Amino acid sequence: MVDLLVKMGYGGTRRDAAKVIGKSGDCVIDGIIKEDKLGLDVIYIQAKKWEGVVSRPEIQKFVGALEGQKARKGVFITTSNFSKEATEFASQVSSKVILIDGEQLVDFMIENSIGVSDETNYAIKKIDTDYFSEE
Repeated sequence: MVDLLVKMGYGGTRRDAAKVIGKSGDCVIDGIIKEDKLGLDVIYIQAKKWEGVVSRPEIQKFVGALEGQKARKGVFITTSNFSKEATEFASQVSSKVILIDGEQLVDFMIENSIGVSDETNYAIKKIDTDYFSEE
Protein backbone atom coordinates (compact mmCIF):
# COMPACT_ATOMS: atom_id res chain seq x y z
CA MET A 1 0.00 0.00 0.00
CA VAL A 2 2.92 2.30 0.67
CA ASP A 3 4.13 1.65 -2.89
CA LEU A 4 0.72 2.67 -4.23
CA LEU A 5 0.66 5.93 -2.27
CA VAL A 6 4.20 6.78 -3.42
CA LYS A 7 3.13 6.10 -7.02
CA MET A 8 0.13 8.40 -6.46
CA GLY A 9 2.55 11.24 -5.73
CA TYR A 10 2.99 11.21 -1.98
CA GLY A 11 6.42 11.62 -0.50
CA GLY A 12 8.76 11.30 -3.48
CA THR A 13 10.59 7.97 -3.51
CA ARG A 14 9.68 4.96 -1.41
CA ARG A 15 13.11 4.84 0.21
CA ASP A 16 13.00 8.46 1.34
CA ALA A 17 9.29 8.99 1.80
CA ALA A 18 7.75 5.97 3.42
CA LYS A 19 8.27 3.15 5.80
CA VAL A 20 6.34 0.06 6.74
CA ILE A 21 6.12 -0.23 10.51
CA GLY A 22 3.49 -2.90 11.21
CA LYS A 23 3.12 -6.53 10.35
CA SER A 24 -0.01 -8.50 9.61
CA GLY A 25 -2.18 -8.84 12.69
CA ASP A 26 -0.11 -6.75 15.09
CA CYS A 27 -0.48 -2.98 15.51
CA VAL A 28 -3.03 -0.52 14.19
CA ILE A 29 -0.55 1.59 12.20
CA ASP A 30 0.98 -0.31 9.27
CA GLY A 31 2.97 2.46 7.62
CA ILE A 32 3.89 6.11 7.48
CA ILE A 33 4.32 8.23 4.38
CA LYS A 34 5.34 11.83 3.92
CA GLU A 35 2.57 13.96 2.48
CA ASP A 36 4.95 15.61 0.03
CA LYS A 37 8.59 15.53 -1.06
CA LEU A 38 9.55 18.03 1.65
CA GLY A 39 7.95 16.01 4.41
CA LEU A 40 5.86 18.92 5.71
CA ASP A 41 3.41 16.45 7.21
CA VAL A 42 3.03 12.68 7.50
CA ILE A 43 0.14 10.36 6.78
CA TYR A 44 -0.40 7.21 8.81
CA ILE A 45 -1.64 4.11 7.02
CA GLN A 46 -3.70 1.12 8.11
CA ALA A 47 -4.18 -1.63 5.53
CA LYS A 48 -6.49 -4.58 6.14
CA LYS A 49 -7.11 -7.65 4.05
CA TRP A 50 -10.64 -8.13 5.27
CA GLU A 51 -13.34 -10.73 4.57
CA GLY A 52 -16.42 -8.89 5.88
CA VAL A 53 -17.46 -5.28 6.25
CA VAL A 54 -15.09 -3.03 8.22
CA SER A 55 -17.17 -1.59 11.05
CA ARG A 56 -16.97 1.53 13.18
CA PRO A 57 -14.90 -0.02 16.03
CA GLU A 58 -12.03 -0.69 13.60
CA ILE A 59 -12.06 2.95 12.48
CA GLN A 60 -12.26 4.07 16.11
CA LYS A 61 -9.11 2.04 16.90
CA PHE A 62 -7.34 3.67 13.97
CA VAL A 63 -8.40 7.17 15.02
CA GLY A 64 -7.22 6.37 18.56
CA ALA A 65 -3.84 5.30 17.18
CA LEU A 66 -3.65 8.56 15.20
CA GLU A 67 -4.38 10.53 18.37
CA GLY A 68 -1.65 8.57 20.19
CA GLN A 69 0.82 9.67 17.52
CA LYS A 70 -0.52 13.26 17.51
CA ALA A 71 -1.24 12.66 13.83
CA ARG A 72 -3.73 14.71 11.86
CA LYS A 73 -4.02 12.54 8.75
CA GLY A 74 -4.61 8.87 8.08
CA VAL A 75 -5.61 6.49 5.32
CA PHE A 76 -7.46 3.27 6.11
CA ILE A 77 -7.34 0.81 3.21
CA THR A 78 -9.27 -2.44 2.99
CA THR A 79 -9.85 -5.12 0.39
CA SER A 80 -13.47 -5.20 1.58
CA ASN A 81 -15.81 -2.26 2.21
CA PHE A 82 -16.90 -0.05 5.10
CA SER A 83 -20.14 0.00 7.03
CA LYS A 84 -22.25 3.14 6.90
CA GLU A 85 -21.43 3.77 10.57
CA ALA A 86 -17.70 3.50 9.89
CA THR A 87 -17.93 5.97 7.00
CA GLU A 88 -19.99 8.42 9.05
CA PHE A 89 -17.58 8.19 12.00
CA ALA A 90 -14.54 8.82 9.78
CA SER A 91 -16.18 11.96 8.38
CA GLN A 92 -16.90 13.37 11.86
CA VAL A 93 -13.53 13.05 13.64
CA SER A 94 -11.05 15.91 13.97
CA SER A 95 -8.31 13.98 12.17
CA LYS A 96 -8.57 13.74 8.39
CA VAL A 97 -9.26 10.06 7.76
CA ILE A 98 -9.62 8.78 4.22
CA LEU A 99 -11.26 5.39 3.71
CA ILE A 100 -10.33 3.38 0.61
CA ASP A 101 -12.42 0.29 -0.01
CA GLY A 102 -11.59 -2.69 -2.21
CA GLU A 103 -13.21 -1.26 -5.33
CA GLN A 104 -11.37 2.07 -5.01
CA LEU A 105 -8.16 0.19 -4.23
CA VAL A 106 -8.41 -1.81 -7.45
CA ASP A 107 -9.10 1.38 -9.44
CA PHE A 108 -6.06 3.11 -7.91
CA MET A 109 -3.85 0.06 -8.52
CA ILE A 110 -4.85 -0.15 -12.19
CA GLU A 111 -4.55 3.60 -12.69
CA ASN A 112 -1.06 3.64 -11.16
CA SER A 113 0.19 0.29 -12.53
CA ILE A 114 0.77 -1.26 -9.10
CA GLY A 115 0.36 -5.04 -8.96
CA VAL A 116 -0.82 -5.21 -12.57
CA SER A 117 0.88 -5.52 -15.93
CA ASP A 118 -0.16 -4.66 -19.46
CA GLU A 119 -1.18 -7.69 -21.46
CA THR A 120 -1.97 -6.01 -24.76
CA ASN A 121 -1.47 -2.50 -26.11
CA TYR A 122 -3.08 -1.11 -29.21
CA ALA A 123 -1.97 1.86 -31.27
CA ILE A 124 -4.55 3.45 -33.51
CA LYS A 125 -2.96 5.20 -36.47
CA LYS A 126 -4.23 8.12 -38.49
CA ILE A 127 -2.77 9.78 -41.55
CA ASP A 128 -0.47 12.71 -40.78
CA THR A 129 -1.47 15.17 -43.50
CA ASP A 130 1.36 17.55 -42.57
CA TYR A 131 3.85 14.89 -43.65
CA PHE A 132 2.43 14.89 -47.16
CA SER A 133 1.98 18.66 -47.58
CA GLU A 134 4.30 20.43 -50.04
CA GLU A 135 6.16 23.33 -48.53
